[in-house]
Amino acid sequence: MTSEKKMMIAGKLYNSSDEELVRMRLNMKHNVYKYNQTLPEENSERKTLLKKMLDCPSADAHIEIPTRMDYGENIHLGKRFYANYDSIFLDIAPITIGDNVLLGPRVGLYTAGHPIVAAIRNESLEYGHPITIGNNVWLGGGVTICPGVTIGSNVVIGAGSVVTKDIPSNVVAVGVPAHPIRKIDSRDEEFWQNEKANYLKEKKCEQQAGY
Repeated sequence: MTSEKKMMIAGKLYNSSDEELVRMRLNMKHNVYKYNQTLPEENSERKTLLKKMLDCPSADAHIEIPTRMDYGENIHLGKRFYANYDSIFLDIAPITIGDNVLLGPRVGLYTAGHPIVAAIRNESLEYGHPITIGNNVWLGGGVTICPGVTIGSNVVIGAGSVVTKDIPSNVVAVGVPAHPIRKIDSRDEEFWQNEKANYLKEKKCEQQAGY
């Protein structure tokens, strides 16, 4: 491991043109290309590729094509992860995601950052700060997660939001920048349990009618 990769992982300034890092990104581009070229019915091929591309011990992640990743080895997924079309993972720093997390279409998780001072930025120096997402989180379509953000568990982020700061657990958050607008509480539980009961009732009626 080069010193540049060590500094990248540590969240310090590093040179992105480092030979090892360039080689790693190229390897991931090849894997992502293969993944994105699979046919709709080639589920086993995608599962095999995902095992090479990222860390998902449960091996049950489902990522729609197309997707994009920088390194893959810095992406850590919990159980039953799902990402809709056009997901982007800039995993300069670790992206750690809990169980039962849903990403809407065109969600971007960006750990990468660049110096504000142009002269330093132009020397290929950059940095990364980790992104952490808890359990049971739904990110709506077009959500952007910025470097260094932690999102708690049982959170819904509204479509088009840009998350620049930490979001606590058990809230709905929306906006640019994203901010909590209300808690998720017993009223939500009651409403959706009733909706589920109505659904099950409809299904039972269909079965009894022989549909």
